[in-house]
Amino acid sequence: MKRIHSFVLTGGPSGGKTSGLSIIEQELGNRGYYVLVVPETATELIPTGIRPFGNSLSNLDFQHVLLEKQLFKEKLYRNTANLYIPSNDIVILHDRGIIDNKSYMTPGEFQTLLYQFGMNEVSARDRYDAVFHLVTAADGAEEFYTLENNVARTETPEQARQLDRKGIANWTGHTHLRVIDNSTDFKRKMSRLMNEVYSALGEPVPIEIERKYLVQKPDLNVLSKYVDITTVDIVQTYLTSSNGKERRIRQRGQNGNFSYYITEKQETSGIERPEVEKKISEKDYLRYLSQIDSSLSPIVKKRACFVYKAQYFELDIFNFSTDYALMEIELTDKTSIVNLPTFINILKEVTDDPQYRNHKLAKTQAFPV
Repeated sequence: MKRIHSFVLTGGPSGGKTSGLSIIEQELGNRGYYVLVVPETATELIPTGIRPFGNSLSNLDFQHVLLEKQLFKEKLYRNTANLYIPSNDIVILHDRGIIDNKSYMTPGEFQTLLYQFGMNEVSARDRYDAVFHLVTAADGAEEFYTLENNVARTETPEQARQLDRKGIANWTGHTHLRVIDNSTDFKRKMSRLMNEVYSALGEPVPIEIERKYLVQKPDLNVLSKYVDITTVDIVQTYLTSSNGKERRIRQRGQNGNFSYYITEKQETSGIERPEVEKKISEKDYLRYLSQIDSSLSPIVKKRACFVYKAQYFELDIFNFSTDYALMEIELTDKTSIVNLPTFINILKEVTDDPQYRNHKLAKTQAFPV
């Protein structure tokens, strides 16, 4: 069976994206994957004379042309992977994705542009399986900041930092966003990027390493004063299962626009749990609803996603609790240090406490505190 993975590599100016694309392509090639690299559309257009402002197009006209070409390329590469590439393991690696265009428009302009192409922000964001953001060298590695390898870029270090933060905020809410900062040297930064790519592919097996915390339920309006947050509505329904597996389906989205997933987890020990998750159609989601485990109630929650100190957190606010919430972070290394947000009242870590797992909460509909 052919498996096609759609990844985005993005980030601020001079973040290492050019090197990252090459390294991912080579490393995955060594592991037997066929990698298709979709070039950055803006970098293709600008040197040819199609550019915003100046004597060329207005910014909105430019963004329209850019998105039209970007969608054409994405369809072309997907069709090529499906019809002509003989490999069964294919990675389509996008040099930036549609959501990156939002950084150069007002939110209203971006929504209008997407509507013109029959899209919304959720469908534009969730069309990719994973997003890897390389933080600009202007944030933490200033001595290496340069634009020499991209004639389409002109940003000062401060502008680069602002664009970088915008980019992270725009992608926040994606189910698999990973931020690679400059806390190590560049070689190690690329190694950390590859670790995240391997994790997304399930190499050698899909492993979810998570830390979970019971927190006092925060006011999201107050939380948004400290970090950029994206809220996502989730309905998580458990299915009948056997052989120690946990099966669930999720409806996940915003403003009435949803994506659908099915997840299988195999229980092992501690904070590592083999996990396989894939996106499914709405039709398949409705079909799976016939397999509901009637002993468990659906989990209905609002997820506030945010990045703090280059780490991606998810804060789940459940409809059955007025006092508490759960916050978690996914890692690829058990030894990673977690930078806990200082503006959230953390009551205790509950990573290893099965009473706080969603499966158990589906049975109790209450926190055991």
